[in-house]
Amino acid sequence: MRCLGGVPYCSLVATLLCFSGIALFCGCGHQALTETERLIETYFARNLQDYITLAYIIQYFQYVIYGLASFFFLYCIALLAEGFYTTSAAKQTFGEFRSTMCGRCLSSSFIVMTYLLAVLWLLVFAFSALPVYFFYNMDATCSTIDVLTETPASINQLCVDARQYGLLPWNAVPGKACGMTLSNICKTREYQMTYNLYVAAFTGAGITLLALLTYTVSSTYNFAVLRYLGRKGIGPRC
Repeated sequence: MRCLGGVPYCSLVATLLCFSGIALFCGCGHQALTETERLIETYFARNLQDYITLAYIIQYFQYVIYGLASFFFLYCIALLAEGFYTTSAAKQTFGEFRSTMCGRCLSSSFIVMTYLLAVLWLLVFAFSALPVYFFYNMDATCSTIDVLTETPASINQLCVDARQYGLLPWNAVPGKACGMTLSNICKTREYQMTYNLYVAAFTGAGITLLALLTYTVSSTYNFAVLRYLGRKGIGPRC
């Protein structure tokens, strides 16, 4: 029971949230980008030169995803180790509390880094909502087309233009899908899977943001306890 009392449960929960969130974001995001390129190539662009820039951007973001997965895996392990180090219950389990200047500097550094990382990840969270918004509008347009199938003259005016979202240059042909063509796209397995993958990636980004905020709160609390107990017995400085 004394050993269990020394476990930093907040940091442990945040680590599990971070691992699951990053796994969702990176795994689903990587596959969603691949499926997006396939959709654009099949239904919105006939010429390779029209979407070659998009293909390079997708490839670049996939490499970024590899780096994010590796970074967060190592950083979450470091934060969990720091949580074990600064948990006051663990210190009291092994006897008199001792704090060093290096230990407090390390804890404060993790707090600042995690706070900045949470702010940056908030931008990633907002950015990951953009493809969800695009596919949501596309799905809503398809639903409207299905309702108005008895008036084909009206549904041909309902379109989704990939060029308006910056996915393709303005001279791309056809660049958009309208009417029953758009409705048929929405019924394909590729479209449904891509939409679900982006929603899962967006959810993973939100879980990761929650994990970073949990890390920030728990690290700040542990640092406050570290300073308070450190006043009672400060060990050697490093």
